[in-house]
Amino acid sequence: MIIARTPLRISFFGGGTDHPEYFLKEGGAVLATAIDKYAYVTANRFLSHMFDYAIRLSYSSVELAKTVHHIQHNVFRECLKHTGVAKDVALHSIFDTHAFSGLGSSSSLTVSVLHALHCFNKKIVTAEKLAREAIFIEKHKVKDKVGCQDQVTAAYGGFNLIEFKTEKDFLVRPVSISHKRLADFESHLFLVYTGIMRRASAVTAHQIKRIDQNTDALRTLKEMAYRGYDILTKNKPLQLFGEQLHDAWKIKRTLDGGVSNPTIDSLYQKGLEAGAWGGKLLGAGGGGYVLFFAPPYARAKLTKTFPKKDILPVKINAPGSQIIFS
Repeated sequence: MIIARTPLRISFFGGGTDHPEYFLKEGGAVLATAIDKYAYVTANRFLSHMFDYAIRLSYSSVELAKTVHHIQHNVFRECLKHTGVAKDVALHSIFDTHAFSGLGSSSSLTVSVLHALHCFNKKIVTAEKLAREAIFIEKHKVKDKVGCQDQVTAAYGGFNLIEFKTEKDFLVRPVSISHKRLADFESHLFLVYTGIMRRASAVTAHQIKRIDQNTDALRTLKEMAYRGYDILTKNKPLQLFGEQLHDAWKIKRTLDGGVSNPTIDSLYQKGLEAGAWGGKLLGAGGGGYVLFFAPPYARAKLTKTFPKKDILPVKINAPGSQIIFS
């Protein structure tokens, strides 16, 4: 058995500038971290000549396919095609938390499937290769309207400023801060689930159509990624980070009418009233998790404000995609 483990992510600033429709003209930058919540994919070899199918898949559904082309799940199908695995494989996927929740789960799944299949082929791959392949598959084979940041964070892990020039030309700059500073920053993070699941590609498709209208707003969001990096690396007060998140969320809400809704707005306001300095809805919008950035002394009030089942504790700076068993 092969087990690939790939982290989910929190994106703080710069979301939307990781779309080629924007960064090929303006350049893109995103500040994001991998978290200790994962997409797992197992790959087992079996003797398909003993069955009436060649490939077995298990996710939220089960597929028994005679050929790769018969597979319904787009990501599994295209990853199998890409790696040349055509038979004798059983793949199973599972997540630590909700899928379609703004944590980059779709890209983490793609990276995890690729990593498991490369290992199945007895090949060792770099984080850069995994990221590039995942971007190619999601954008050009599955044809999802997604950006390029999630695949990079899933493959590389860590806490990084990621700069984009082309789909194949990205620069990963680690946020180099002390363990104490990192722990202090982490203690300010508070995630709450909205109870709404949504596919990012459905929301981003509308946002991509409005990129020319939103160029100035996206340029500001990109600049915020650099400012957030400076706040962290130059030991500026963390309250500035939280306040900038609030400003970024106000801008993000203007990008498209589908970014927020009354449920999300109400939840966000409750977080501010409980003491958060700022926050944002994670992912493209419409549902998933809301991130609050709050001083540690406000955590008790935040915990009382929201149902326990909706609160997701996280640790940041998690390692990138790994084969943890083979």
